[in-house]
Amino acid sequence: MGTTNSAAAGRFTRESSPLTQPMMHGTAPLTARLEPWMEKVISDPDLCQELIKQYGSPLNLHDYSSMGRNIAELRAAAEAHEIDFQIYLARKANKTLGAIDKAIAEGCGIDVASFHELDQCLNRGVPTERLIVTAAVKSAALLRLAVEHGVVISLDNVDEATELLEIAGESEQRVAVALRLASDNPAIPPTRFGLKADQWLSFLEQADKPGKLKVDGIHFHLNGYDGSQRALLVAESLELIGDLRELGQEPAFVDMGGGIPMSYLDDENQWAGFWEALAELPEGDESLTWKSDRLGASGPEASSAVYPFHQKVIRGGWLQQVLETKDSATQKTIAQMLRERGIQLRCEPGRSLLDGCGLTLAEVAFTKTRSDGAPLVGLHMNRTQCRSTSADFLLDPLLIPTGSGRQEREPCDGFLVGAYCIEEELILRRRFEFPLGVGKGDIVAFPNTGGYLMHIIESASHQLPLAKNVRLEGRETILDGIDEAGASLR
Repeated sequence: MGTTNSAAAGRFTRESSPLTQPMMHGTAPLTARLEPWMEKVISDPDLCQELIKQYGSPLNLHDYSSMGRNIAELRAAAEAHEIDFQIYLARKANKTLGAIDKAIAEGCGIDVASFHELDQCLNRGVPTERLIVTAAVKSAALLRLAVEHGVVISLDNVDEATELLEIAGESEQRVAVALRLASDNPAIPPTRFGLKADQWLSFLEQADKPGKLKVDGIHFHLNGYDGSQRALLVAESLELIGDLRELGQEPAFVDMGGGIPMSYLDDENQWAGFWEALAELPEGDESLTWKSDRLGASGPEASSAVYPFHQKVIRGGWLQQVLETKDSATQKTIAQMLRERGIQLRCEPGRSLLDGCGLTLAEVAFTKTRSDGAPLVGLHMNRTQCRSTSADFLLDPLLIPTGSGRQEREPCDGFLVGAYCIEEELILRRRFEFPLGVGKGDIVAFPNTGGYLMHIIESASHQLPLAKNVRLEGRETILDGIDEAGASLR
């Protein structure tokens, strides 16, 4: 077993896996951090074959054990600052029921973004006080269901709030809401979510004369992962809470939404090196990406088209920085301001909680060349089944050699293509090397896909079935989809 493996241009290296010699890597490698359970699966070709045979390709595997560790990391940062703190798992990040169960078992709540997400959580026995509805667009059915069960609703706009007041008029109870706040601060980018503080105050004074809305807290949504922006908006939220208390409301929390960073890669040099090489790539050169695709950026700091797969400060360290930020007006830290006002801080992470919880397997369908000779490796999956809203998934998959003819194979490289009948049907847009070859029947494993990458944009176009979702418990598997009954495989 070699210790390193040279890439095509001789500029990049990838450390050999603790499992086996690397059998697949990008021409500019981006080596994923793996959980022990992932390593165990990948090192067992017979199990992988059996799973694909039983459930089809692609297949989403889950092990939620690392969620507890991720939760504990955030809680430790909050406890160090002696603040009241609660975590709500972003349900939209993963549709399995097991993710709900694990979050609740760890004492977290659930952030839901649709009628069905709320209905599933209620049917699953999630306590109503551990739910919040944050959907960007809320149907009347969703609003009614939340009102019926006393679930807090994050209000986004006047039309939505007016509709809620009409529904609330049918009930004797006041309706629990959080006001979604859009910042007035020029240091924070414009957002489509929420209203400014003066707009909310005006609405409450003018439209809610019966006092049907019970404002339990302030909620906001920010794009990106900038902790300093979160701190600014927490401070702004606390100012709004003061104004609301003067109106007779009793808000008790600030919910800063998601966007808590995580890191998929341990090697910062690989991450920087990939972007440096991409920036230098001549037009038309496909040695790194399909049709020399720049993935929307020329450097890791400038890129907004892809998730930052390597980040230095994540989860607990990031939250600590937010809490230690000083408000320019009071010169008090965010943590001090929360404690003095008796306000709970909430967050709604998706990726950060599901870090380490998912692995996607797909079977190789064929190898061939494009009409101009570019090598292709076809998979039994489509490009929506390992992708979020980003331009690409920037981790090296792992090859599990389960196909036939392994003795006759030669080293090769190529692009991973999928099942949709369009020219740009790329599973990943990067070029990959296969030092020991690749063939029909092999299995490609996509690491750490549990947060958003499996489900957020998955499509059953061409009437292809959606991937099965399976929870692993040793060598036993349990179907873990929203409409699936349990099954086992030994």
